[in-house]
Amino acid sequence: MSSGERALLSAVAEYSKLVVAFSGGVDSALLVVAARKALGRENVHAVTADSASLATGEAAHCRSITDRWDIHWSAVATAEFDDQRYVDNNADRCFWCKSALMDAVEPIAVESGAQVALGVNVDDLGEHRPGQEAARERGAVFPLVEAGLRKSDVRQIAKNWGIEVWDRPAMPCLSSRIPYGTSVTVALVSRIDRAEAALRALGFIDVRVRHYQDTARIEVPASDLPRAVELAQHIDADVKAAGYRYVTLDLAGLRSGNLNDALA
Repeated sequence: MSSGERALLSAVAEYSKLVVAFSGGVDSALLVVAARKALGRENVHAVTADSASLATGEAAHCRSITDRWDIHWSAVATAEFDDQRYVDNNADRCFWCKSALMDAVEPIAVESGAQVALGVNVDDLGEHRPGQEAARERGAVFPLVEAGLRKSDVRQIAKNWGIEVWDRPAMPCLSSRIPYGTSVTVALVSRIDRAEAALRALGFIDVRVRHYQDTARIEVPASDLPRAVELAQHIDADVKAAGYRYVTLDLAGLRSGNLNDALA
């Protein structure tokens, strides 16, 4: 067992019961599996936010992971779209999103005498993520941070443990595709969802459709750019069918969180 694995299991074991906010990505997957190992099935509950900002198929994906690892799972409705502060989509949007998540998850934790835990790693601390502050203010804990794990450590431990999403690309919420200052609506994230689903159907696993009114700016990893050019006609037709008038390809390639550049 590596030092990182021992540190993680030790950090998790500090809590008698955990309710893990489970997105299905590698961070939350490693956290919930570690909790299952350290605390036992009866003391772990994985909860996934059932939200319009969750991409199609993600809830089923979360269920499949927890089924495989014999972890109690449920989906819970969140109400961030009812909060005008979230809809306004200013730089603190993620704060209000995470507040809505905590509103939904806290009662579950209180009922079972558990602590709410999020899959935040050390690398996340240096990014613009106001949602972390919202969760921390509400008493959520970050065991991956307590164990000193960076993203590379998370992926390596997940691989060692055979967690199927160890190399899965990040899948941020659909609202993160919308520039700050443009209101977030259910109709808009649904359009983005349809466009990205069409691109995944064409074989692009790691992809973002950035929304700019009637223009979709597509980001794929630089290594996928030649294939995107080859499939330009298919991409153009499919993304327009999702509701866009113009379709562009970002030649700089995918950069996660690059809409935060506007904050500078």
